[in-house]
Amino acid sequence: MKEVLHKKLNQLQATAICGNDISSSCLYVSALTILYAGQYAWISLLIVAAVLFLFRRIYGEVVGAIPLNGGAYNVLLNTSTKRLASLAATLTVLSYMATAVISASEGMHYLHGIFEGLNVTIATVVVLILFTGLAILGIGESAFVAVIIFLTHLATLSLLVLASLWFLLNNGLETFHVNWQTPLASGNIKTALFLGFSAAMLGISGFESSANFVEEQEPGIFPKTLRNMWAIVSFFNPVIAILLISVIPLTEVGANKESLLAHLGETTGGSWLAWLISIDAVLVLCGAVLTSFVGVSGLLNRMTLDRILPNFFLKQNKRGSHYRIVISFLVLCISVLFATSGHLESLAGVYTFSFLAVMALFGIGNLLLKFKRRKLPRPERARGIAVVVAVLFIIAAFIGNMKLNINAFYTFLQYMIPSLIFIGIMLNRVMLIKLLIEALEYFYQPLRRMVIVSNRYLQKMSVEINSQEFVFFTKGDDIAILNKVLQYVENNETTKKLKIVHIQSDGANNEALKKDLEVLDRAYDDIDIEFLEIKGVFGPEIIDELSEKWKIPKNFMFIGSPGNKFSYRVSDLGGVRLIM
Repeated sequence: MKEVLHKKLNQLQATAICGNDISSSCLYVSALTILYAGQYAWISLLIVAAVLFLFRRIYGEVVGAIPLNGGAYNVLLNTSTKRLASLAATLTVLSYMATAVISASEGMHYLHGIFEGLNVTIATVVVLILFTGLAILGIGESAFVAVIIFLTHLATLSLLVLASLWFLLNNGLETFHVNWQTPLASGNIKTALFLGFSAAMLGISGFESSANFVEEQEPGIFPKTLRNMWAIVSFFNPVIAILLISVIPLTEVGANKESLLAHLGETTGGSWLAWLISIDAVLVLCGAVLTSFVGVSGLLNRMTLDRILPNFFLKQNKRGSHYRIVISFLVLCISVLFATSGHLESLAGVYTFSFLAVMALFGIGNLLLKFKRRKLPRPERARGIAVVVAVLFIIAAFIGNMKLNINAFYTFLQYMIPSLIFIGIMLNRVMLIKLLIEALEYFYQPLRRMVIVSNRYLQKMSVEINSQEFVFFTKGDDIAILNKVLQYVENNETTKKLKIVHIQSDGANNEALKKDLEVLDRAYDDIDIEFLEIKGVFGPEIIDELSEKWKIPKNFMFIGSPGNKFSYRVSDLGGVRLIM
C-alpha cells in the first residue's frame, strides 16, 4: 500500500492529543483516592507520580531505541515473540475501547447535569461518531481540536486551584484540621495508602498513548510529551487532593464523588465556576475519546502491516488516515455501549486492568530490550533496578484493584478471552485453513462438487498467505545466528519464502556462508531459502530500492541488532524489524 505522508506533530500538538486522556483523570482520581485513603490521599497520589517518573525513562529508552508506532506491542515484537506482542496489543485495544466509551458517556453525564433533557446514550453515540469523523479527516485536524481542549482544561484547573487558595486565605484551615483527625475507614495508614495508590493508578491511564503514534511526531518530541504529561498529573492531582481535604468535609466526598471538582468550584467560587468546570469536563472527556481514536489507529495499522489483522484495514484516504480502522473501532465502541445498556461500571474493569497490564508488559519489554538488544543505540537508559521496581508497583496496583473490585476483574476476563481467541485465529489461520480443507474432504464426500469449489478457495487463500516473502539482511553471520533467524520465522510468521541478503561493498568470499545455508535449507524444508549477494552499502536507500523492486513491505524485512557504530537509527530504516 502506498503511504500518504502528512505533517508531523509538534510538542504542543502531540502533548495535547495524549495529554487530554491523562489530564482528564484530574476530574475524578482525587475523589476516588480520598474515598480509600482519606486525608492521606495526596501521599498516594505522590507515590503514583514517583512511579510515573520511573516510567518516563522506561518509555524513553524503548521508544528512543525503536521509534515505531505500537507501544508495548512494538517493543515485544522486536524482543520476544509475535504471540506475546499480540497479547499486549489486544490489551491496549481493550483499554482504548473502554476509555473511548467511558469518557464519552461520562462527558455526556456532565452535560446532562447542565441540560437535564439530554438523552445520555444518544448523546454518547453522537460524540463517538463526531470524533470518528474528526479522526478520518486526519491527525492535523485532530491535533488542532485537541490543543484547544487541552489548553482550556489546563486553564480551568489552574483557575480552580487559584480560587481554592483564595478561599482558604479568607476562611482558614478549620476544615483541614477536622478532616485530618477523622478516623480512617480502612483502620490503618498502610492499608489506606495501598488502596488509595491502587485507585489513584487510574490517574495515569493514557500515559502509554504517545508511544502508539510516535511516527506522527517530529523527531525528539516523544520524550517531551512524557515529561509534560508527568508534570501535569504530578502537580494537579496531589494539589487538588490537598485542596479538597482543606475545603470539603470528608463526609461530603462520597455524595459528590461523580462531580467533586464541580462541588469544590461551587464552594470556593460560586455557581459560575461549577458551571465552567462541568463544561471543561465535557470537553476534556471528549478529548480523551479523540486520544483513543488516534492511538488505536496507529496501533491497529502497525498490527495490520505485520499480518496479524486483515489487509482490509490498510486502506488510507487522501488525508493519510486509516478510515477503515477508525470506522471499525467506532462500531466496536457503539456495540459495547449498547451491550452494557449504558451501565458502564462493568467496563471500568476492562479500563483499569487493561492499561495496568499494558504498562507491566512494557516494563518487561524494556528488560528484554536490555538483555537481547544491549548493543542497540538509545538516547537514554533506565536502570534495571528502576524498571523492576516500577513493574512491581504496577503489579501491586493490579492486585489492589482486584481487592477493590473482584467483579470488575471477571468482567475484564470476559472481554479479554474472546479478543485473544480472535487474535489466536489470525496468527494460526494457515493451520486452521489446512484443517478445514482436510475436514471438508473427509466428512463431505457425498457433496464432492461443493467440496472441490470450497477447497480451491481455501487453498488459494492459504497460498496467498504463505506466498508473502520475508527478507533477512545478514552481515555474514555464522550458522548459529542464521538458525535462530529461521526458528523465529518458522515460529512467528506465516510464510514459506525467505530471502537472505548479504550487502557488501567489496568482493568478500561467502563460500562458508553459502555452505551453512545449504545445511539450513535441508533442515528447514518447509521454508524456501534464497541467498542473494548485492553490491552496495547497507542503509535506508538500498532498503527502499529493494522494497520497491521486490514488492516486499519494509516491516517484512529483518536485521540483527545493530551496534553503537551503526550509521543510522532503526527508525531511519522505515520499519525494518529486529529479530536477533
